[in-house]
Amino acid sequence: MMQNDQFAVGKECKISMRIVGIGVDLIEIDRVAGSYANPSFQKKYYTEEEQKLIRQKYARCATAFAGKEAVVKAFGTGFAKISPKEIEIVRSETGAPLVRLFGRAEEKAKELGICEIQISLADDKTQAMAYVIAIGREERNERLV
Repeated sequence: MMQNDQFAVGKECKISMRIVGIGVDLIEIDRVAGSYANPSFQKKYYTEEEQKLIRQKYARCATAFAGKEAVVKAFGTGFAKISPKEIEIVRSETGAPLVRLFGRAEEKAKELGICEIQISLADDKTQAMAYVIAIGREERNERLV
């Protein structure tokens, strides 16, 4: 059995990760879908890429909206001075959700020292949920393990 001083991983860590913020949002799909039916709502809140994804699965209008809400909650700002279209919820090639930031949302992330945003989305017949963890780098000179 290894003793702690022999444990190699993390022995001389110079950089560690820190949680800058956590955001979660739960929303009724029908509420968002009713608003999404209005073209001006679509244009105000969703990017072209998001609208393409929503055409594939309608509940994504709610999961994307919940994702945007969760991101600004992780920032600790709400939508003050950040447009919902400056936060884009898309999919990777494998289908995993991704967050892309533009404009003031990107500036706020940089200001907060955020280098990565992890997002998880879920939906059922009536509700959509998003959970976000905003991660930053933290310089450390001390031994972590």
